[in-house]
Amino acid sequence: MKTKILSLFILVGLNGFAQKKMLTKTGRLTFEASVPAFEEIKAKNESVTCIMNPATGEIASLALIKSFRFKVALMEEHFNENYMESDSYPKATFKGKIDNFDLSKLTAIAKEYSIRGKMEIHGKIKDITITAKIKKSDNSIDIISDFFISTDDFGIEIPSVVSNKVSKKVAVKLDVSLR
Repeated sequence: MKTKILSLFILVGLNGFAQKKMLTKTGRLTFEASVPAFEEIKAKNESVTCIMNPATGEIASLALIKSFRFKVALMEEHFNENYMESDSYPKATFKGKIDNFDLSKLTAIAKEYSIRGKMEIHGKIKDITITAKIKKSDNSIDIISDFFISTDDFGIEIPSVVSNKVSKKVAVKLDVSLR
């Protein structure tokens, strides 16, 4: 009996070791909702957490809304209070899987992959599929993705007084290096 229990603990321990996850807490996420001929609406968050299981291709990320920085402080204040309501909805998350991911096939030359999952922003969840360029660098896996989201999909209201100055189609860029 003791041998069976010891074997079970060893098996579980080896499985946990084989499932080593890679992560970063310094991922970069930028977005731009600018409209031509009006003031730039662009922000950057350089403290995005991202974790990936390289054995399965499962991936998850978290961005705190109040960590987005704008060039203009007043714009940041309006973003948090009027648009994102960051006291009520403090984070944006993504949880999904990289299609056909195989760690052994990664090289220093980026290859395109589809990532499917659920994104939650402003209390709304939406299934999304994005394309990402993924490569292996030294001791890390680098992921870069450019995609668009719609403010309507996540219930983010743009006041009518500025509706012609803010795009509902938001360009997003994710850049992470997982270790």
